Amino acid sequence: MVEINFKSLWMSFLVIVISEIGDKTFLIAAVLAMTNPRLVIFSAAISALAVMTVLSAAFGHFLPNLLSKEYTQFAAAALFVVFGVKMLYDGIQMSDNEGAEELEEVTTELMAKEDGDRDDALEKGGKGKEKEALTLASGAKNIANLFFSAVWIQCFVMTFLAEWGDRSQIATIALAGAEDFWWVTFGSLAGHAICSAVAVIGGRLLASKISVRTVTIIGSVIFIICGIYSFY
Repeated sequence: MVEINFKSLWMSFLVIVISEIGDKTFLIAAVLAMTNPRLVIFSAAISALAVMTVLSAAFGHFLPNLLSKEYTQFAAAALFVVFGVKMLYDGIQMSDNEGAEELEEVTTELMAKEDGDRDDALEKGGKGKEKEALTLASGAKNIANLFFSAVWIQCFVMTFLAEWGDRSQIATIALAGAEDFWWVTFGSLAGHAICSAVAVIGGRLLASKISVRTVTIIGSVIFIICGIYSFY
């Protein structure tokens, strides 16, 4: 019987959820889901986050092979405390409409990208559509083209790059080095899945209503608690 490591599971889950709600990866999925199929955007976002999570957790898992387990655990705990203090400082410095400003920034960035793609498509003329109609012969192929379309690739790449070096990635590395690798991976994936689902269903509305400042301050407290908890 598999024994659940609740400490690793819940620490990783909470850290991811509190880090991702209102984050840039969250906003990318929320904005793209407004004009594209939600399932396509969700699959692209969670695929990118899953790849990043597995890579980060694997890297963290092998750190104790380079450093002692005790040192890795201490470093992870210290990292969480430092992140928590940094988040607390950032949260205090934030304006109340920080979330709306970031949402507008992401929306503008994506609209500029879509306008560029639309111009390219117009330059190619109608031949592309005729060729596409001949190529998409079966339902299976239609689905494959839908899930690996230009917007799918765009969402995957933008999410992956936005997540690279993010605090949730570094937190996953730290947790995987100090805690149980499998349960940290599972908890992180569950957190990302929930955040991505919320983003594509009603993320834009949520992002415009929630206070990023409040979420950041609450997140800082959770990070500090996780850091203190990791010492034991």
